[in-house]
Amino acid sequence: MPSATPTARAIALAMLLRSRALEVLGRLSWLAPLLGRLAVGLLFCSTGWGKVHSLDKVTMFFQSLGIPAPGLNAVVVGYSELVCGSLLVVGLLTRLATVPLIVSMIVAILTAKRSELHGILDLVGFDEFTYLVVLVMIAIIGPGAVALDRWWPKAFASSSAPPSS
Repeated sequence: MPSATPTARAIALAMLLRSRALEVLGRLSWLAPLLGRLAVGLLFCSTGWGKVHSLDKVTMFFQSLGIPAPGLNAVVVGYSELVCGSLLVVGLLTRLATVPLIVSMIVAILTAKRSELHGILDLVGFDEFTYLVVLVMIAIIGPGAVALDRWWPKAFASSSAPPSS
């Protein structure tokens, strides 16, 4: 039987390395949603905290953008960012928590960033667009394995189950 050519050996080695790399990455699949949640969750906790403690400045900024009811919207946005960001960090009500933040990022792009938006390349360069994409990904794929959302339904289901006889 003839020995394999160097090209065939190189291809076989590449296939083996690919297979092992995919196996390792598959075992780490829980990490991606966790990192995404932590990244945007901590960011929104921070910005929400800042807004809640500077409502007068946020109200004036919203007023300059022509946002209706700027005082009310400053409170809504500040507390939404703080509460929903916190929920993302711990992975509780994760998909629901993304909704107000998604709306907030869309409004931010359409108001605060509108004058800087001249095309698709401008849009994808905005931090707000990156946050929007990560939030949409979290809403679609869910919180991942390391989240309270994975634990609490099971805890409530087992405590509300009728005792077996």
